[in-house]
Amino acid sequence: MLKTMGRISIVLFLLLVITVPLNARETVKDTISTQKKVHSPHKATIYSLILPGLGQAYNKKYWKIPLIYIGFGAIGYSINWNNGYYQIFQKAYKDLTDSDDSTTSYEELFNPGDLNNPTRYSQVKDQLSRGADYYRRNRDLLIISAFGFYALNIIDASVDAHLFDFDVSDDLTFNWQPSIIRFDSQNIFCINCTINF
Repeated sequence: MLKTMGRISIVLFLLLVITVPLNARETVKDTISTQKKVHSPHKATIYSLILPGLGQAYNKKYWKIPLIYIGFGAIGYSINWNNGYYQIFQKAYKDLTDSDDSTTSYEELFNPGDLNNPTRYSQVKDQLSRGADYYRRNRDLLIISAFGFYALNIIDASVDAHLFDFDVSDDLTFNWQPSIIRFDSQNIFCINCTINF
């Protein structure tokens, strides 16, 4: 009987030793899984620096990604279009001012008229120069706006990540209503504001 009790106590001790660490592991797993994952604004900023739209994907704002690429596509198309006309006007100006009579690309833009007249020649030359300057200026401004749009993408990802866990519940209210307050036997009309948060 003593031997049986000894065996039972050994078996119970072994079961206790085996089950306590298993229980402890489950508790550790439970505490790890219940911890809230922190949304990092720094990560969103770095992701948007690496690839435009990746920060928005990290913030789970997938609807913004096509808008970003449509914006970059429109700016890129406009840069290319203005650069093409800048090249055309620049080539026409060079063709007009060189001494080679066979280069007449300026005639494709407009009818220059009589270029032997010095007044007309200077007018056409000035018009081609202003056209080239106009398209070059537009192209350069669009390149600057592309960098601005890139910065806006980064700022949007960072701000959106900062506001990712912001609580917008029904308790956040601002109510106002007209009211009348009686003071020194006079009615005073005022606005009553109530802020709940």
